[in-house]
Amino acid sequence: MYSKPTDISIALPNGGVGPDPLRLDRLDAEFVVLLFQRDSLCSSCQNQVTEIARRYAEFRKRQTVVVSVLPDTKQQAAEWAASYDLPFPVLADPENQTADRFGQPVRFGFLGTLHNLLGRMPLVVMVDLRGSEPRLVYSHVGDSPSDRPTVEGLLLEIDHKRKSNT
Repeated sequence: MYSKPTDISIALPNGGVGPDPLRLDRLDAEFVVLLFQRDSLCSSCQNQVTEIARRYAEFRKRQTVVVSVLPDTKQQAAEWAASYDLPFPVLADPENQTADRFGQPVRFGFLGTLHNLLGRMPLVVMVDLRGSEPRLVYSHVGDSPSDRPTVEGLLLEIDHKRKSNT
């Protein structure tokens, strides 16, 4: 069961496009989609960001910024962003503090905490920045490495949140 974090602020080193460090409250957007990745070696993570990059104009048209969060160093995040030519921020969370605070699931107990690619599961959250305080309005907690929302599903969720204002 997913438990919403009480603190959804972020200030992490950015190896991709945009300000460094990146803070959610300073983004020019109505929504932010945070992709908490398993590891830079994860093929499902690579496929996800490649597909989102290909359709990124559709997110920007909806006043949405996508942010990928890697459990790696800033240098590794920068190399990852460059290798896939990502048009959005790629944040470094090497100690997993932000991922843990947001509730990114880890399988295999203690063993899973020893190696991110083995234990970490994907987490996608959407933050609404339209009010005076950012609000978490959507989450998808992966049960397996490939359990992720589709790009189409994320775009529909953004459209729904924009229309309902919730």
